[in-house]
Amino acid sequence: MDSKHLVVAVDGPSGSGKSSVSRAAASALGIGYLDTGAMYRAVTWWCLEEGVDLDDRDAVAQATRDIPLQMGTDPTTPSVRVSGREIEDDIRTTRVSEVVSKVATNTLVRPLLQQLQRDLIDRIATETGGVVAEGRDITTVVAPDADVRVLLTASVEARLRRRSKELHGHDADHAVEATRDQIVRRDADDSTVSEFTQAAEGVHLVDTSDLDFEQSIEALLDVVRREAPAKALV
Repeated sequence: MDSKHLVVAVDGPSGSGKSSVSRAAASALGIGYLDTGAMYRAVTWWCLEEGVDLDDRDAVAQATRDIPLQMGTDPTTPSVRVSGREIEDDIRTTRVSEVVSKVATNTLVRPLLQQLQRDLIDRIATETGGVVAEGRDITTVVAPDADVRVLLTASVEARLRRRSKELHGHDADHAVEATRDQIVRRDADDSTVSEFTQAAEGVHLVDTSDLDFEQSIEALLDVVRREAPAKALV
């Protein structure tokens, strides 16, 4: 990675706020953004659309090589396109969420997307002066040499409330329970191939359990300012 450009790697479990906080931080820093989780979702959506059996590991790996994927890099307008079609909303549906772990835990798929993510991080950083890349194993596997590495986390209860509000518009008990499987099961599945619950050496832990959105953004920016003062211009 080009040392002239700011690279911020953010990992975290589902519902920790890593996507929204990372987008806001990238916007504040005036640099690009990469949602690597959306890439796994895009492959999942593509396989469902193309009739690829998600249990056929080799077929899913081939689909990963074939997908005509375009990732938007503007943090203010997240975009995921396949063959020019915008699928940002499509990849967030329950249909995809319920099965995305089959792709995310496919050990034939992961190295393919990880290399694509490295290439994208380099390109985005070069084009925009930097990048905030977020996902599951960015701090340890994809970009272990990033200028700033952060594990953004929150308690299970906080994450369930946030995702319930996102999906259902409220965090009443029944909505929280309806969301629990997506959060808890997916974290359990993904943790078999990626470590995102404990901060690795050199990775800064930011717990947002008791922080609101603005405070969470500021907490991430504080780490960036401290770790890369010459590159962080906010």
